[in-house]
Amino acid sequence: MEERKLVELFTDGACSGNPGPGGWGAVLRYKGVEKELSGGEATTTNNRMELTAAIRGLQALREPCRVLLTSDSKYLVDGVEKGWVYNWKRKGWKKADGSPALNADLWALLLEQLGRHQVTLRWVKGHAGHPENERCDRLAVGEIEKLRQG
Repeated sequence: MEERKLVELFTDGACSGNPGPGGWGAVLRYKGVEKELSGGEATTTNNRMELTAAIRGLQALREPCRVLLTSDSKYLVDGVEKGWVYNWKRKGWKKADGSPALNADLWALLLEQLGRHQVTLRWVKGHAGHPENERCDRLAVGEIEKLRQG
């Protein structure tokens, strides 16, 4: 079996108001070549934008890859690493207390991508000078500005 390509994916989401206009940004890097992705929604939440950034970045890969995904979202990283998302899915998208899991639609899309790729998640502190995280934040905030300008 051929070794999967190793791709780095950096993601961030932003929201002005929560809910409010939001944006997401992602940077893909493979063998020194980079691609920027971004988008936004008129009314959303920060967590939805964080998840969307990861999903869109993974969906952009044309073939199954090994992916090192770096995010400043504890919601995203802990949701996977601590197994929350798997428990929610197993319980019909309900949390331990029986209430509905938030953003189940996006978590389901993320699980599809986690099944397609071999993903290693890495958390970094946001707004702390991590170059790619700051770049993704600028992409996300830029999308919010586009929405505000109509």
